[in-house]
Formats: sequence, structure tokens, C-alpha cells
Amino acid sequence: MSLAIGVASKSSMGFEDKSNGDATTPDTHHHSGKGATTDDESGDERGQSLSRYKSESSVALTEDEEDDDDREIELGPQCTLKEQLEKDKDDESLRRWKEQLLGSVDMNSVGETLEPEVKILSLAIKVDGRPDIVLPIPETGNPNGSWFTLKEGSHYRLMFTFQVSHNIVSGLKYTNTVWKTGIKVDSTKEMIGTFSPQAEPYTHEMPEETTPSGIFARGSYSAKTKFVDDDNKSYLDITYTFDIRKDWQ
Repeated sequence: MSLAIGVASKSSMGFEDKSNGDATTPDTHHHSGKGATTDDESGDERGQSLSRYKSESSVALTEDEEDDDDREIELGPQCTLKEQLEKDKDDESLRRWKEQLLGSVDMNSVGETLEPEVKILSLAIKVDGRPDIVLPIPETGNPNGSWFTLKEGSHYRLMFTFQVSHNIVSGLKYTNTVWKTGIKVDSTKEMIGTFSPQAEPYTHEMPEETTPSGIFARGSYSAKTKFVDDDNKSYLDITYTFDIRKDWQ
């Protein structure tokens, strides 16, 4: 939900597209719960054992990806968690590494399911000294009317919680694009990471940003927010409008 729209300096207002983080390291920012991450120190053997979860997309984001959300990424064969644990089961070090990677997963309930599922539970805008702006997520469709209003020049952080079930989700990514009067003014990408299923929700907080200020910054904006994984499977895709005003409502 980056609102760092290009009406001020490039260094502070985000003229350029932003991409953050390493897909295989979900704790770039704040997370609650234990994410499934890959580690360069795990070696080639471990990388091959769970190779599906270390894809080209999750290693780095490039400028070529900006308008290529529908690009198909070739991944290895998808496996259930039980199948992953069965691989190399005689290798003690690999077995311990996989158990650490998957955390406290109830294999009886999720181990036979191929497709991961991610549910975005909540979205909120945090502004120091003010109550959180909790954004209701529509069950279907897009929010009606203006979704929220922010004061110009205010400092804010987007925080969201999500739950992963069934299987490991690889390379979960947040993207947000903002337009004003039909012109794209901001595009943000945040690689959140790779996560194992668990009952406890994960929490992720974006870096602090600042809304633009001035007469040309005020007004209504349209935006599109998506959460997708390395398979380009979408878990949330909403289009909405918001306002930037001279003062809080």
C-alpha cells in the first residue's frame, strides 16, 4: 500500500519502483511465527532436496518483472510435505534440517495436500499517535467507495497478518500499484518469503513511508494490491480507491 507518490524528491517519495527483501529469508521485517526459509549455508545437497522452494523468482526481483505479473515460472515437481520428509530420510542431517524448516507442522492434517493456501486475515495502516486504520477485506469483489483516507505528509506503515495451510508457500510476494488521474505514480514490490503451514498466523510489517504533501498531492487515487507466490497463484487481488487530504477526517 505504498503511497510514496512522486510529487516530492526522488529519495523520499519513491519515484522509482521499490522491491525489497530476499524471498528465501522472510524475516527481513517483523514476523510472528516461524517461516520456512532456505539458507545459503544449507549446501547444494539440501538445495536439491527441497529445490522447488528456491526458484529464480524468489532469489531476486528485477525491473523486467514490473509489468510481467503473469509471467510463468518453471518450477520443479510439486511434492506433499510427507513426500518431502520421506526424501533422504536416512540422512540424519537432512532430516533434522527439514524438521527445523517445517517447524511444528501437523503432518496428519496437511501432509497429503499438494497446493498451499494463504489467507490474508487483516490489513492495517499504522500511524504513530493515532489508532490503527483497519481495512476490512471484502469476502468477494473490491471495496466500495474510498477504502481509507490519509493526511498529507503523514508517516505510516502497512501491517498485515496471514495464515498458511496445507503445504509450504514459496516466494510469497506483495505488490501494489497506484494511479492518479489514470497515470501510474507508484509501484511497490515486497518479497515476503517462504513459509511452512502452521496454526499460528504470521505478521509482516512494511517499512515506514510518508504520504506526499502539497496541493497537487491531495485528491483521490486508485490502486491495485496483490499477494502472489512463485507459482503466480493469487491469494488476494483487489482494486480500490483512497484519498489524501489536508488533514485527518
